[in-house]
Amino acid sequence: MDPKTTTRIERRGRSLSLTGVIVALSVGVLLPVMLSTAVGIVTLALGESTKWIVVGVLVVSFATAAIGSAITATVLLGKKARMARLQADLLANVSHDLRTPLTAIRMYAQTLQGGRLKNDPRKEEESLETIVRETEWLEAMIDRILTWRAANRDRDNLEMESRPVGEAVEEAVERFSRMLAPGEVNLSVRIDSSAPVRHDRHGISAVVLNLLINAYKYTRKDKEISVGVTDRDGRVVLSVEDNGIGIPKQEVRRIFDPFYRVDSSLRGKSTGAGLGLAIVRHLVNAHKGKVLVESREGRGSSFIILLPRANAA
Repeated sequence: MDPKTTTRIERRGRSLSLTGVIVALSVGVLLPVMLSTAVGIVTLALGESTKWIVVGVLVVSFATAAIGSAITATVLLGKKARMARLQADLLANVSHDLRTPLTAIRMYAQTLQGGRLKNDPRKEEESLETIVRETEWLEAMIDRILTWRAANRDRDNLEMESRPVGEAVEEAVERFSRMLAPGEVNLSVRIDSSAPVRHDRHGISAVVLNLLINAYKYTRKDKEISVGVTDRDGRVVLSVEDNGIGIPKQEVRRIFDPFYRVDSSLRGKSTGAGLGLAIVRHLVNAHKGKVLVESREGRGSSFIILLPRANAA
C-alpha cells in the first residue's frame, strides 16, 4: 500500500476514534441527564411538601452541573482532536518540504561523487550551484519552523534599534536570490526611504523573506515579484507584490492563521506548512506595525507592511 494512503487512513482512524469518544460522551451523559432534569422539573411542579421541593432542586442542580461538565469535556476533546489533526498535517507537510531539497542535493552530490561530470566543467558548476540553492531552501524552511516555535513560546529575543530598514530588506532579497535559478524570477527592488524605524534587523528580514517565498510559491510561469520601501503619512511602508494567482475574498481574513492554506485547487502543486504568513503577522505585531493585503483573483497580490518611524513610535 502507498505510504501516503496509509498515513491518510491512520489520520482518518484517529479522527474517527476521537469523534466516537465525543459522541459516546454526549449520548452517555446528556441522555440520562436530560431525563433527570425532566424528573426534577416534574417533582418541583407537583411536589407539595418541602422534602419533594428540595429533592427537585437537587436533581435539577445535579443535571445542570452534569450538562456543564459534559459540554466542557466535549469542547476540550474537540480542541484536542483539532490540535492532533493540525500537528499531523504540519509533520506531513514539513516532511514533504524537507524531502524535496534533500532529494535534489543527494542526486547532484551522487552525480559529482561518481565523477560523471569530470569532463564537463559547465555541468559540474551547474550541479554545485543547484546544491547550494537547495541548501538555501532547506535552511529557510528550518529557520521558519524555529521562528514559529520561538514565537509560539514568546521567546523572540528581538534586538531593537533605530535605523532604516533598507539593510534588512536587502539582506532578505539577497538571501532569496541565492535560492533561485538564473532567470527564474523577474525580481525588482526599490528602496526610497531612509527614515529610522525601531526594529530588529533579523526580524524584518524574516518578514520580507517569508513574503518573498509566499509570492514565489503562488506565482506560476513568468514570475514577477517586486519589493518596495517608501514613506507615507509618517510611516515606513514595506511592500511585496507578485503577479500570482491572487487570493479569493473569502480567504483573505484567514491567510494569517497558523497552518491555514489557500484552497488546494487554487494553489496547484505549492506545498508548505501554512506558517509563513502567521510568522509575518506575529513579527509585524512585535514591531507595532500593521499588515494589509490587496489582492485580485488571477491578478496577483500585494502585501503591505506599515511600520512606525522611530521618532513617531
